[in-house]
Amino acid sequence: MANRERPLSPHLQVYRWQIQMVTSILHRATGIILSVGALLIAWALVSLAAGPEAWAQFTACARSPLGFLILFGWTWAFAYHLINGIRHLVQDAGYAYKVDTFVRNGWISVIGSLVLTALIWIVAMMSRGGA
Repeated sequence: MANRERPLSPHLQVYRWQIQMVTSILHRATGIILSVGALLIAWALVSLAAGPEAWAQFTACARSPLGFLILFGWTWAFAYHLINGIRHLVQDAGYAYKVDTFVRNGWISVIGSLVLTALIWIVAMMSRGGA
């Protein structure tokens, strides 16, 4: 008889978290965030086309603390999805499959996305006197 103390199929509590798991989960999550964020871009474009009053309402929402948090999070999702997507393209070409390289590139995706997000927001805040 099988040992009944162990689960019949693997579960998350069985696995030790690794960067490979994190990058896979984040890539899927950021894809969803970017899809939802596309609605915000559509809202901005419609507000811009609707005239100054609609645009003022949009910018007031975007400049609120919650709006800032949403825009910052969307920017990070974009940066992460971009960098991790490039990593996937390199792997699709048949490179970077050694375990140490795979782990290093996973960390580059995570840390690089944070750095890219910070750079984007620094440039945005420095231009035209702030966001």
